[in-house]
Amino acid sequence: MYRKNGVVLVLSGPSGAGKSSLINKINDYIGDYYFSISTTTRPIREGEEEGVHYHFVDEDEFKKDIEADNFLEHAIVHGNYYGTSLKPVRKALSEGKLVIFDIDVQGNTAVNNRLGDITTSVFITPPSLSELKKRLQNRSTDEDDVINNRLKMAKREIQRISEYDYLIINDDLDVAADVLKQIAITARIKIPTDKINEFVQNWEDIEQ
Repeated sequence: MYRKNGVVLVLSGPSGAGKSSLINKINDYIGDYYFSISTTTRPIREGEEEGVHYHFVDEDEFKKDIEADNFLEHAIVHGNYYGTSLKPVRKALSEGKLVIFDIDVQGNTAVNNRLGDITTSVFITPPSLSELKKRLQNRSTDEDDVINNRLKMAKREIQRISEYDYLIINDDLDVAADVLKQIAITARIKIPTDKINEFVQNWEDIEQ
């Protein structure tokens, strides 16, 4: 029963929580995985690669996938379509891969609505709001108003931690990475509902 099908690992948490750093520390230890990236209709920019930064498609293809219900979620931003396509996700799952999503709390709800029986979810956060603010300021990549908006968003998201299977407090990167590695390994042996039902039906192999 084990590992015949792919599974999903959802990672959520405020910007500055260290999600990317944690993934980079564990990617050599968790087996074959696919990191879900967005699909967009905007033109590819210099330095970007298809299948690395985004999946780039034209507007007609994007709209056809909307009609075919092939998006987990989608939106129009500055005149271009962006969305999380289920096509590469389904392909990766059929190949038995661990599919990793780095998404917000609304995205976690969407994933669970579609793929809940094979999904493990993790909320990652610094130990406090003040620590998050310090990390965002130390990055020196955002203006003060952007940082303030990120902090407001984090305060809203933190109220929904109970919707997740696990909470990782990223106070020590090495410790947090070890916890995430164990969760990812455990997630791989989660059994889909249809496989459980199949097992139950076949379990009684003797007559009473």
